[in-house]
Amino acid sequence: MITYDTPAAHDADALDTMARATWVKTFGHGYAPADLDAYLTHAYGPTGQLRAHLADPAVIWRVARAEGQIIGYAKLVPPWLDEAGPDDVQLGQLYVAYGWHGKGIAQELMEWSIATARARNAPALLLTVFEENHRAIAFYAKYGFVHIGDYAFPVGAKIDRDLIMKLDL
Repeated sequence: MITYDTPAAHDADALDTMARATWVKTFGHGYAPADLDAYLTHAYGPTGQLRAHLADPAVIWRVARAEGQIIGYAKLVPPWLDEAGPDDVQLGQLYVAYGWHGKGIAQELMEWSIATARARNAPALLLTVFEENHRAIAFYAKYGFVHIGDYAFPVGAKIDRDLIMKLDL
């Protein structure tokens, strides 16, 4: 049975481990070791961005669990994209652990993200997605997100092109 809730500080290690493993499996093959290490140090671990976001009351989280294990999450962050309006909401990440794809978790997390943005009276929900993550781009497009711009996403010294996608609410 899959359950959904809000993570707490004691979930930091499990959340960090799941997120890091998912990112590495999805994207890690495309980077030089130094770039990969720089990004992972910035994003994960004891001083990483994920833990900072978990402690930040402005970041809203939803996790999926199976048998107590975190198997997916979505987080809504204060908008930082230039394309975002002052009342928009930004989806910072939506991850589902490998082995759990195809079980409706991503859909549940996306529906929560959209409903939460609407409950905040946000005019739009924005996100960024790596241009080569075709599965995610197709998933977002099914919900009505459209490509409105590009974002230079640094992974160490390498700069990737992320698509900025927007859903008018």
